Amino acid sequence: MILDSRVCSLRFDLQKIRIEDEEDLVDPSMKQISIPNIDDQVEISRVYHCDGLLLCIPKDNSGLMLWNPYLGQTKWIRPKNTFHRDDSFALGYDNNRNHKILRLNEENESHIDVYDFSSDSWRTVLDDNPYRDELIYQSGVSLKGNAYFFDREVTIEAEVGTEHLLITGIEDYLRCFDFTTERFGPRLPLPFILPSPSFEYLALSWARDDKLAVLYSHYDTFDIIEIWISTKIEPNAVSWSTFFKVDMSLINGLTDDFLIRFEPKSFFIDEEKKVAVLFDTKVTETCRYQMAYIVGDDGYFKSVNIGVISNSHWIGGELVRSSYVPSLLQLQV
Repeated sequence: MILDSRVCSLRFDLQKIRIEDEEDLVDPSMKQISIPNIDDQVEISRVYHCDGLLLCIPKDNSGLMLWNPYLGQTKWIRPKNTFHRDDSFALGYDNNRNHKILRLNEENESHIDVYDFSSDSWRTVLDDNPYRDELIYQSGVSLKGNAYFFDREVTIEAEVGTEHLLITGIEDYLRCFDFTTERFGPRLPLPFILPSPSFEYLALSWARDDKLAVLYSHYDTFDIIEIWISTKIEPNAVSWSTFFKVDMSLINGLTDDFLIRFEPKSFFIDEEKKVAVLFDTKVTETCRYQMAYIVGDDGYFKSVNIGVISNSHWIGGELVRSSYVPSLLQLQV
């Protein structure tokens, strides 16, 4: 996770929730982690995870830091050309377990940069997939070697008799980048239908090593949160089942103001306990806090204050993309 532009480890113990006197049982333990061979003053904006490796993106866009925390190994990867603030990345591997990095640039959607670990070099490939509509670049999650992103098609029509443009339709779906073919696959359906052409918030995560999880809430029904998990997920096919659907307005103590402002930017789920841990920020007159909210399908709710956000330029909430599993993969420096 990232907090105040620093990489931290975060551990939640959810084993004893829903019991009496649980006040301190789910409080997380968190500590800042020093990345070997990198100056502690370097600020990290994002972290991507796949197969026990972490890809750290410095704020100054000077390069990429590949890190295996378990082995304590790092590798600095220089850009083929200049990295940009709006670039997005993903880690993955092909059918031969050869690891790669995907780089996407909003300004040049027809070209994709791929870094190949085996050759220690970048190459540009032409994306011949039919038009990627509005790929939500920062949404990427790696699963089974491939990367999945939200994509969106927005239909706009001119209002009769005026020069105003109206949004008449929104369709959200997934796109998979296949690291074997080095191409984006077809549209993959999401498991919900928008009640009206209005925007909603989405978050993507994964459960264990083989399931995607998607969190959804629509602005027309902002107090309803749905989480779905995949029962099948491949580059060209997906099917879904409901994990839970919770009406947050029925939870005692939550105000309308909280519900209106509540937009969790990341999350993870515990299938056994049937709970989700949602991450968002809490803003007061004097401070900003990084918060975790534990929500159950039975109406269980608990808030956990992770810590103060001292960096005024840091946007909280985007903490957890996945749990960490150690890797023995050696980085060739």
